[in-house]
Amino acid sequence: MMKVLVSAAALVLSASAAMAQVEGPRQTDALVGVSSKGDQIPAISDIKIKVNGKEEKLTGWSQVPATGVQVAILIDEGLRQSIGTQLDALQGFTKELPEGSQIYVGYMRNGSVFTAQSFTADHEAAAKSFRLPLGSPGISGSPYFCLSEFVKHWPADSSRPGARFVLMVTNGVDPYNGSTSIMNQDSPYVQAAIQDAQRAGVAVSSIYFGDAGFRGGRASFSGQSYLTQVADETGGHALYEGTGNPVSLGPLLSEFRKAISETYVASFVTSGSSEKLQRIQTESSLHKVKLTAPQFVRAGNLEGVLAE
Repeated sequence: MMKVLVSAAALVLSASAAMAQVEGPRQTDALVGVSSKGDQIPAISDIKIKVNGKEEKLTGWSQVPATGVQVAILIDEGLRQSIGTQLDALQGFTKELPEGSQIYVGYMRNGSVFTAQSFTADHEAAAKSFRLPLGSPGISGSPYFCLSEFVKHWPADSSRPGARFVLMVTNGVDPYNGSTSIMNQDSPYVQAAIQDAQRAGVAVSSIYFGDAGFRGGRASFSGQSYLTQVADETGGHALYEGTGNPVSLGPLLSEFRKAISETYVASFVTSGSSEKLQRIQTESSLHKVKLTAPQFVRAGNLEGVLAE
């Protein structure tokens, strides 16, 4: 008799867990970048969004305030030592971010991200966190392992939640996917990192910079292709100059800062399991306005994360 009761209880718990994954309507938010060739600023009536092919009504459309922004700068420990000439640009970028925005500086090493501080609104202190990377070939393991680990365990600051942005400075090569050949550009590790970022509601941008251990055109092509894929699918931007290292990170960092300032929160209500990603498509009725958004979101993804 006892075994029967235990089995029945187990079935009830199992059913409850299954029901918890199929949740009712929930507010969901997507970070949408807006770029315009003129001075047009789209209103909520100018924006359309489809969820799994079905048009949904927007319940909110507002520009992300500086005090509602968290920016994580993740630097590959395997970068060439010549990145040292760019530290001033990185420090300047950090100091020039709007007052109230929170900054995190971390270094990607052995599949994780290491830092001496968490998110902070003290931009001067964050700027002092930049240093030369170790410059050892392959020390990051894979930048995509590091990205997955970071977004899944986003450093918490319950008192100052915000819209989440990542900027990776890396060559973008995934050494665990084998050859950098043009015929081998479908990495399961890159795709896993993309999905982890989409679940966490993080827009991932990148600046391409060469690694100490990977050289040549194929490595540049492979890394830049992966970084572009990550940016396109998470609503970020892949920034680079040709196939070599940029002469200066300054213009690329300015472009990234501008993209953050032009980001809006699109809010809508959708149903579905919180475990399943849902495809979204955004569109503006204004012809000179271009939108940048993630391709997938999770229902209820940013509840309690975005500041009002």
